[in-house]
Amino acid sequence: MDIVSALFIENFQLRPVPGPSTRVDITGAMFSLPAPGQPPVTLTPHLIVLVRSRRSDPSNGVLEVVFRDEEGEQVARNVSPFNIEPGKFTYRLVRAELEFAGFGTIEAHCRLVPSQQTTVVPLTLLPPVAG
Repeated sequence: MDIVSALFIENFQLRPVPGPSTRVDITGAMFSLPAPGQPPVTLTPHLIVLVRSRRSDPSNGVLEVVFRDEEGEQVARNVSPFNIEPGKFTYRLVRAELEFAGFGTIEAHCRLVPSQQTTVVPLTLLPPVAG
């Protein structure tokens, strides 16, 4: 199994098309966002992780996402078992409460257990928009 993509997003929708096939419509992919106020703030962004399975892969797996701050300290963790039909794709939607003590970046370290290969996705908290 492999992680095909991992993104912080605003929304997604699955849409069937002839084949049979499926489209994943992703909107609002982001790597940063303005703070809703002055830190500390807690945010709950959505992280979508797309996984593919080879025909020879087992039909189940485990996705582990560890969220780390800029010092490398773990600030949240999510473990999600899943089933996947061999030769197909699946997704996991991860939502964690991320506390930002100040402006900066938290990284989501995504891996399929027991693999050591990690896909890292940053989310940076920016100062609030003036206005």
